[in-house]
Amino acid sequence: MESTPKFTIREARLGEAPLLRDFQVEMAMESERLKLDPEVCLRGVQRIFGEPSLGHYLFIEEAGAIIGCVLLQREWSDWRARMVLWIHSLYVRPEYRGKGAYRSLYTSLQERVKNDPELGGLRLYVDRGNLSAVAAYEKLGMTREHYHLYEWMK
Repeated sequence: MESTPKFTIREARLGEAPLLRDFQVEMAMESERLKLDPEVCLRGVQRIFGEPSLGHYLFIEEAGAIIGCVLLQREWSDWRARMVLWIHSLYVRPEYRGKGAYRSLYTSLQERVKNDPELGGLRLYVDRGNLSAVAAYEKLGMTREHYHLYEWMK
């Protein structure tokens, strides 16, 4: 019988910003065919560490090896009178996908929300064409609620 890998979730540190940047550059190219400027992306990652109100990064590890990351950001919901955690910049190395890495992260985030009366839920957005990610989120019970995401970017 094959054993399930054990994943741990931990806070990322400023010195690990280049790895976070690398994950983001890979994720943007893979999911949206978007080539990010590595130096701009590194400045963006480093700013999170300098301004914690913008969010914070977590790493997913297996046996001490960093295999993925996520950026968590908070949004106030006046309807719920609670904060909602937004899952951003999620990346799992391709060789670890489908092995429970995201499930471990998601389960730990759900527990955080359940145990913190100030938190009301989890949200994320995904590119419509990223069918493997859509399937992974739906498998965990996330739904495509009734909202559409609109944006304008400079």
